[in-house]
Amino acid sequence: MTEPIATKTVPWIPVAHRLDVILTGDTPPAGSTTSAFAFVSDGLGRTLLTCVDRAGRGWDIPGGHLEPGESAAEAAARELYEETGLRLPAAALSAFAWQRIELLEPPPAGYRYPSLAYMAMFRAVLPGPGAPTEPPAGSESTRAAWLPRAEIERVCPDHTWLDLL
Repeated sequence: MTEPIATKTVPWIPVAHRLDVILTGDTPPAGSTTSAFAFVSDGLGRTLLTCVDRAGRGWDIPGGHLEPGESAAEAAARELYEETGLRLPAAALSAFAWQRIELLEPPPAGYRYPSLAYMAMFRAVLPGPGAPTEPPAGSESTRAAWLPRAEIERVCPDHTWLDLL
């Protein structure tokens, strides 16, 4: 395994744990991958983010949980569309990183993830400026926008994926 570029802990995991951010062109183990995310940039160097106007949410990289039978790339492409309105085929996304979460204590009752879980990170770069986009009707996301790095750092200062920009 490649050495992590960052090691963190996060407040939403209720027991001692380690979250490693790892750069790699491989997808993580399929049976332990719980979610997938799409980092899509445009020719102006902006990245497409989605926003959920609910407590504890806000701006984020589009992504979410895998559905039964879905590959990580398929999940990333589906979530990208559901949260931003941008439709890309899974084949247009390239694996480039993982977030590996390892629980260092037994999980608490009701914890729904394995003790070793992965979040797959994919990327795509579009030529030219990204076209305006918005989440489809019924999405949990309220808006999407192409943001420059400085704005992403301002609105997402504590996100575990920030090192991947």
